[in-house]
Amino acid sequence: MNITRTSNPVLSKTAFNTRSYATTYTETMTLNGTINKSVAMLLLVIVGALYTWNMFFGAVNLEAGSVLVSKWIAIGGIGGFIAALITIFKRSWAYITAPIYAVLEGLFLGAVSAFFEASYPGIVIQAIALTFGTMFILLLGYRTGLIKVTKKFRAGVIAATGAVALVYIISIIFSFFGVNNLIIYSNGVLGIGISLVIVGIAALNLVLDFDFIAKGSEAGLPKYMEWYAAFGLMVTLIWLYIELLRLLSKFAGRD
Repeated sequence: MNITRTSNPVLSKTAFNTRSYATTYTETMTLNGTINKSVAMLLLVIVGALYTWNMFFGAVNLEAGSVLVSKWIAIGGIGGFIAALITIFKRSWAYITAPIYAVLEGLFLGAVSAFFEASYPGIVIQAIALTFGTMFILLLGYRTGLIKVTKKFRAGVIAATGAVALVYIISIIFSFFGVNNLIIYSNGVLGIGISLVIVGIAALNLVLDFDFIAKGSEAGLPKYMEWYAAFGLMVTLIWLYIELLRLLSKFAGRD
């Protein structure tokens, strides 16, 4: 079976190479199993996030809280990146590495969210609501057939995602030379417009992920791919949440 391609590098076509799976594995990937794994990973993200969030706001003051959680941003961010790479290259280890990724990313997100919340009270709950609201609306659209993953749709999202990645890579390179006032980070009309576009692209990646997981379940992939697929979906959700935080902070910064 030809598995649909997605712009999420985690859920790439090669990740779902189904040759000889039927004769090698007795247990296969199912949609319900993937949903259960996704919920489990989400809970692990929340646990990690609550730890650094409470550490920040439980400190004697915001300055002390910032010092306490700063190291967790590095530990969670770098550790999560390493865990993600291991998961991508050793998919059969996903049942171990995916939960580790979720906890580490949770530590990172909790600390980052606390910083945003300290600057713009109420922003985190708004970002969370928008993230899950977007996910459920797009899932409903996909399941009812209102949103169809055609070749043109897929190619457009893939190209747009690549463009966003390129922009971020360029901005990181510029930051090494002390240039941090790029338009994509501004809260002007153009900066907000760019963030809106990026949020839209991140959201559309969810549709491709839904389609990819559905096709993978139909193909009868090995059981560990449930963890791997859940990991891929979590990567997109975390990206969407961070982009929504940035967008909302730009709106708040204009007040």
